Amino acid sequence: MPAATQTERIIATTEAVSARNYAPLPVVIERGQGVWVWDVEGNRYLDCISAYSALNHGHCHPRIVAALKAQAERLTLTSRAVHNDRMGAFLGALCAISGMDEALPMNTGVEAVETAIKLARKWGYRRKKVAANRAEVIVCRNNFHGRTITVVGFSSEPQYREAFGPYGPGFSMIDFGDAGELEASITPATVAFLTEPIQAEAGVLMPPDGFLHQARRICKAHDVLFMLDEIQTGLGRTGRLFAHQHEADAAPDVLILGKALGGGVYPVSAVVARQGILDVFEPGDHGSTFGGNPLGAAVAEAALAVTLDEKLSERAARLGEKLLRALAALESRRIVAVRGRGLLIGIEVAPQAGPARELALRLLEHGVLAKDTRSGVLRLAPPLIIDDAEIDWLIERLAAVLG
Repeated sequence: MPAATQTERIIATTEAVSARNYAPLPVVIERGQGVWVWDVEGNRYLDCISAYSALNHGHCHPRIVAALKAQAERLTLTSRAVHNDRMGAFLGALCAISGMDEALPMNTGVEAVETAIKLARKWGYRRKKVAANRAEVIVCRNNFHGRTITVVGFSSEPQYREAFGPYGPGFSMIDFGDAGELEASITPATVAFLTEPIQAEAGVLMPPDGFLHQARRICKAHDVLFMLDEIQTGLGRTGRLFAHQHEADAAPDVLILGKALGGGVYPVSAVVARQGILDVFEPGDHGSTFGGNPLGAAVAEAALAVTLDEKLSERAARLGEKLLRALAALESRRIVAVRGRGLLIGIEVAPQAGPARELALRLLEHGVLAKDTRSGVLRLAPPLIIDDAEIDWLIERLAAVLG
């Protein structure tokens, strides 16, 4: 029997002590720079997973890493028991880039979603005068807002829910993109409508054109908060700073951000809102020991600056269109549909081609990291710093595997 490779030894050691709540690709990454990563055997891969859009800026962006190092040497954590000198500047930059008025920093994306739900409920009781403990939030089928007990309770995906009940009340569900059903579902107790602009985890599902604008209009007419989860789609991924900007007059009342906000080096998330919403929170209502810490604030402020200075949204728009055109031109029985926006692309795989994971494994052999989402969609989301030559290289590999 041949000796185990270094990859096999590391995977075996890891799985001996790790919970099996993931099914990773059989590769062990040890180094990353820009759009490329290297495994422990020395093989190089183009990263088209990007940690589910947390790596919009690429691996180890020098400006972001420099901000991390500089801040780590002077102050890392204070808690919110005192002020620190970094949080205000970060939140100011975040409000400016998002066109919002106030922000509340947290750490992870799902923590920001939970924060937004708490915010909507208290806003409903204090401002809309909904009866106590009756607040309702409307969500969409096939949503993915995280994996906490609250969030899986309003998921429509059976695996996310199975054996995790009982689930919390206060949520109703509509079809994604159905403005008529949204309006029909609103009751006097409805406090918010929570949706993703594109359902990335569900297979890069796109709503009908104009849906976000219609949703905003409906919510405004019924005094309901319009809340957008742009954790995956925000900060340039779809070719605009935020995916809702592809439609006129579709800005939310509450914007939920995470992933790329931390520049790929530190977990940072936030709830950003227009004036008069976040101020329903009083001291003691909500918080986090690490939320708004100076290290995270310094990193996020640098990540926002890089996003603007390097025109990452414009780059995603141009190169995403190039990649979509190339995929659409492939003559392949394996492909049912190609959809997406910017550098968030889903390739729906024909049933006879087998599970999308098999294609991900074949791409791995060709030097591309890509991940299946659900069983029938291969998702491509490279770092937004990717250039034309690297896109051309990727297209060649995709043609070899999918063509």
